[in-house]
Parts: sequence; structure tokens; C-alpha cells
Amino acid sequence: MELLLSALLVFALRLLDVPLSTVRMLYMVRGQRGAAAALAFFEALIWLVAITRVFAHLTSPVQYLGWALGFAVGTALGMGVEGWLAPGYVTLRIITRGSARTLVDRLRGAGYGVTEVEGRGLEGPVAVLYVVVQRRSVRPLLRLVEAHDPKAFVTLEQTQRARGGHVRERPLWGGVRK
Repeated sequence: MELLLSALLVFALRLLDVPLSTVRMLYMVRGQRGAAAALAFFEALIWLVAITRVFAHLTSPVQYLGWALGFAVGTALGMGVEGWLAPGYVTLRIITRGSARTLVDRLRGAGYGVTEVEGRGLEGPVAVLYVVVQRRSVRPLLRLVEAHDPKAFVTLEQTQRARGGHVRERPLWGGVRK
């Protein structure tokens, strides 16, 4: 019974440290040292406790299963947490052959800052729209574009930093406002 409880503890600890690792990597890539360092501290501490439990029972395959299953489920959980947090910004480039004026008005009406450039595509004139948004605002923006112009060509690019302009701030939780 003690081995099973130990394996469950290892599993639970991996459910904590693997998502922390995922989020820590995001903050590292974005150059946010303080947040990355704080997460690294807790990640290492949790990992150390988990590996100590495994080494205490090296002949028990159930410990290995707890470790491996915790890592697998923790990876999926980390991806979910990362998607929920969605830190950072994305630049969308929307190329439309339709009426750009209506789309621009709808996007601006929804609070998005839009930069419009005239262009020429293979089949004639196009409008190239640039919109910088927080990552967690991408889906609603894409739904707006899709509703207006399902054939629009859309690319998304990770944006390292954004400042100035009209970047729509969307709170992390519904009750939190800036």
C-alpha cells in the first residue's frame, strides 16, 4: 500500500512540475527573467521531491509508472495551462479581396487596432490588414474575420513585444479590469 501511495505522490508531483516547466520556458523565450527564475525554483524543488521518492523505491515498477504517467499527463496539462494563460502578443496579417472597409470597421468596432495597406495579389487589388493582439484574443478575432470573409488569407506571427498603438487589452479573468 505504501508503494502505491508513493507512486500516486510521484504522479501528483509530476502533474505540478511538468506544467511549471512548460510555462517557465514561455517566460524564458519572452525574456521575462524574474518569472522564469521563480518558476524554475519551484519546478526544481518539486522535481527533487518526486525523484527522491522514485529512488527510494528503485525496485518498484509502479514508481516508474507514476513518474512516466505524471510526465505524460503533466505535458498535456502544461499545454492546456499555456493555452489558458496565453501570454504574449500575436500579429495577424489578413489579406482580403473583399470589402476591406466593412471588415476594418467591424474589427475597430470590436476594439481592435487595425493598420490597413493597399496591395496587389495574383488576381488584382487586395487589402492587407495588420492587427496586433494578445494571444488569448486570437480566436475571437479569427471568428470575426471568418464571419466577414471566409476566404481571407490569414497569417499569425509571434510578436516579441508590443507598445503604443491600439492593442486591445483583454483581462485574464472576466472580473479583472485595468
